[in-house]
Amino acid sequence: MYLAYKDRCAPQQNATFINPVVYSDYPDNDVSVGPDGAFYFSASNFHYSPGAPILRSWDLVNWEPVGHSIERLNFGNGYDLPPTGERSYRGGTWASSLRYRKSNKTWYWIGCVNFWQTWVFTASTPEGSWSNRANFGSNNCLYDNGILIDDDDTMYVVYGNGQVKVSQLAADGLSVVKTQDVFSAADVGADTIEGNRMYKINGTYYVLNDRPGGTTFIWKSKSPWGPYEAKELVKDIRSPVEGGNSPHQGSLIQTADGKWYFMSFTWAYPSGRLPVLAPVTWGSDGFPIFVNGDNGGWGKTYPLPLPAKPVKPLTGTYRFEGPSLGPTFEWNHNPDTTKFSVNNGLTLQTASNTTDLYSARNTLTHRVFGEYPVGTIELDFTSMADGDRSGLAAFRDRSAYIGIHREGTKYSIVAAQNMTIDEFSGVTLDLGHVVDTAQVREGVRKIWLRTTMDARPNGSRDANFLYSYDGKKFVQLGTTYELYNGWAFFLGYRFGIFNYATKGLGGSVKVSTFTSA
Repeated sequence: MYLAYKDRCAPQQNATFINPVVYSDYPDNDVSVGPDGAFYFSASNFHYSPGAPILRSWDLVNWEPVGHSIERLNFGNGYDLPPTGERSYRGGTWASSLRYRKSNKTWYWIGCVNFWQTWVFTASTPEGSWSNRANFGSNNCLYDNGILIDDDDTMYVVYGNGQVKVSQLAADGLSVVKTQDVFSAADVGADTIEGNRMYKINGTYYVLNDRPGGTTFIWKSKSPWGPYEAKELVKDIRSPVEGGNSPHQGSLIQTADGKWYFMSFTWAYPSGRLPVLAPVTWGSDGFPIFVNGDNGGWGKTYPLPLPAKPVKPLTGTYRFEGPSLGPTFEWNHNPDTTKFSVNNGLTLQTASNTTDLYSARNTLTHRVFGEYPVGTIELDFTSMADGDRSGLAAFRDRSAYIGIHREGTKYSIVAAQNMTIDEFSGVTLDLGHVVDTAQVREGVRKIWLRTTMDARPNGSRDANFLYSYDGKKFVQLGTTYELYNGWAFFLGYRFGIFNYATKGLGGSVKVSTFTSA
């Protein structure tokens, strides 16, 4: 098999796996088993489009992206980055749930989105296509929800923070017919609880949730409506990632041979929230018991849950053969679909006239993977217009990039740093500044641009930016940039491929290849 992050991409010869199982930003997991016996993992991606990414695994360790539950974020004008300035950073999708319903052979995604509405999307396969089937109305947010499809096919949703509720859905799963409070954070002496998931195991109903910061609770009852009793599953447990926080929140998962596992995540910026896996056993009181690793906490390694089964690697070279992008890519907000094409290369026409990277439409992002991620693009800028800016960014709420700027007939290779938005509001605080330039060689209209990162939470957090005229010999431009490790933006760093105008639309560039390593 192939582990999903750099320096570990070699066949595994022993019978253990290494945490995190995916060294990348896939938070708020909801993991369940599909009709094919595979495990499906739904994650958050907030304002990135398409939304609600889905991964698949056959062994709980090797994961591959297969699709998105929301093909376009139609929750308000801000998701289109219009010239009027609306933006939706920190909006979009979070802590939602995904389940397959056998009775009608349908996948359901349920999540609370902007305007505090709950939206329901359905599909016949995780790959899609997905359709918006219902909205539960304004001020009806099933916050941090988890779906349960009971033995009699009744659908329930558990949700809430502070006060937790259970709703029963109609027979088609597209409306609420009954809602009841079932327990509150005060019942376990907490100020709040969230991240709710619901299960029925051996006739008993369970709710898994957490107090943000380090504690996961498990609640059980003989009825979905309670009363529930609670027990801690983990509290302030040591992370398997040096510099990461105590894993909490996540999913309980049973394998076909009857074993149980807890998939959670550790907050490990600048990479993001990284999925981690550990076994659980069951006590005589009917509660699960976490299995500590050899570090006395969440283990760095555990025995493989199942025989390893390879999947498509999470890194590699994309040549954009066409006609569409694969599921590893997401746009910063919704793209203007008339301004890009995929056909033996990615052509990006300018879609925004701006001086603000965060308002530039059609910025294509790709998650970083591993402790030392490297991203490289091969860029043809023959068709750039005067005033255009194109390049490759270390993209987050504090960003830096290497790119090509055209001014008149002059083409410059530019390193720019410290483009910043407020991590809570998304308001631009700093447009950034150029730290170094180099003039493009006479007559050259193709270049390779590279971004390297130390993405470890306890590492240097260095990002460096390089260019090459042949794709082999790279030269660093500008000083090292320090990646930001604050949590409030929620998302980790990504590679961002951008092309925007500052003087007028009409120019374009072609990205022949993108390599993630």
